[in-house]
Amino acid sequence: MSSRWPVRRPTENAAIRAADRSERPLPPVQVLFADLITSYAIKDRRGLNLMCHRVARFGGEVGE
Repeated sequence: MSSRWPVRRPTENAAIRAADRSERPLPPVQVLFADLITSYAIKDRRGLNLMCHRVARFGGEVGE
């Protein structure tokens, strides 16, 4: 069995660029705010940050 080194894998930057090329539709604003409230209720800081950014991207306002 022979293996070839190094194994080529996409880098994180290449994956981000590929994802950036295609526009992904956002869910309805009610779903975004429901997820925001759920993240706040379970004290999920990463989820809260993600939801705040998604709401802001949608055009809503998120206070701190």
